Amino acid sequence: MAKAVLTISSKNYGAWALRGWLMAKLAKLEFTEHIISPDDPAMKAEMLLLSASMRVPSLDHDGVHVWDTLAIGEYLNEIKPKAGLLPADRAARAHCRAICGEMHSGFSAMRSSLPMNIKAHFPGFKLWSRAQTDIDRIEIIWQECLEKYGGPFLFGAKPCIADAMFAPVVTRFITYDVPLDLACVAYCDTIMDLPAMKEWVAAAEAEPDEIDELDAEF
Repeated sequence: MAKAVLTISSKNYGAWALRGWLMAKLAKLEFTEHIISPDDPAMKAEMLLLSASMRVPSLDHDGVHVWDTLAIGEYLNEIKPKAGLLPADRAARAHCRAICGEMHSGFSAMRSSLPMNIKAHFPGFKLWSRAQTDIDRIEIIWQECLEKYGGPFLFGAKPCIADAMFAPVVTRFITYDVPLDLACVAYCDTIMDLPAMKEWVAAAEAEPDEIDELDAEF
């Protein structure tokens, strides 16, 4: 029996859930999923019991309860150091933490105007200027990392916490047909080709359609 339980929400709409879930997969942590549907009226009450921030994901492992996606990533790095969730080099590790923090607290215009919806596709979607500003900044982050660390992932040959943090952005860019340069398109392809991402997408596509996306987390 798995020692860990990861509480998540909808796989089609749950951006933060994807981040924590992908981190756990990259760490090769054995876990079971506890899924709370975003359209469940009891969701917030249940989440309040699990997390003071009322957010998913939430990880329970060996008597330790961790919420907040970045805290989960740091915890997984401590218990699974060989997984390389953070870069080995000190400067690269600081860089990784900085862009993860930027994703964690920023890009609100992009996140609100382009909500995660894996099953949908909106060709030629019209972007408003504030969302485009966020997208431009994300492109710069990706370009700088890919050039500095050699790709195909943000910090080199292996996916890490940063890739998990930006994975929902990749799905948004695909859903809303966001134009990107060739390097960023290749990065999106690399993320979507991860076995764990294919597993997540398949589960998202199998979800019922009646979930109200307005109730989904951004």
